[in-house]
Amino acid sequence: MSSAAAPINLTNHFLIAMPGLEDASFSRSVVYVCEHSERGSLGLVINKPSDMALKVLFDKVDLPLKRDDLMQTPVFRGGPVQTDRGFVLHEPMTFKDDEGNQPVKATEPVESVYASTMTIPGGLEMTTSKDVLEALSMGAGPKKVLVSLGYSAWGEGQLESELSENSWLTVDADRSVIFDTPVEQRYDKALSLLGVEAWMLSSDLGHA
Repeated sequence: MSSAAAPINLTNHFLIAMPGLEDASFSRSVVYVCEHSERGSLGLVINKPSDMALKVLFDKVDLPLKRDDLMQTPVFRGGPVQTDRGFVLHEPMTFKDDEGNQPVKATEPVESVYASTMTIPGGLEMTTSKDVLEALSMGAGPKKVLVSLGYSAWGEGQLESELSENSWLTVDADRSVIFDTPVEQRYDKALSLLGVEAWMLSSDLGHA
């Protein structure tokens, strides 16, 4: 009788869809995993933009948008779950000194500046409360953000099963792929983190 495989933790990793994964939500997708545990997994697709710009989303929630750098940034389709709800993936907020100038490194874990934020170990933050949008609307907020409607979720053991079926490649996440790489290049850029190019893939290739 073989022993069970050791559990894996893909928090702060990318899932990169293999060619055999033809689900409409996930074909050629790159998913940033926000949480992965024995209870299941949660992530956001980072390379499937909707046809809605952030300016339009802010208009819908009756907020101005005073961040010129974000006006035409697309809202992403983060996954098929709760597609009417917003999720903001962003760099961890930096706490500053009393003059508001130099960052102060926290000596112990601190609560997020936003009401409802998931702090991703070793990675980013994902906020679902409206206060982050309000900060952006005033010209403040996180410097780099990815806003999605909907998220991706897997139940207990579901992602592990899909990995065993060679549906995904996995690699440590690189935030430059999320925030600095043109959308149409993110799939190939994520693959390059593994030293792989799309033409090299077949549905028979196992996960990394």
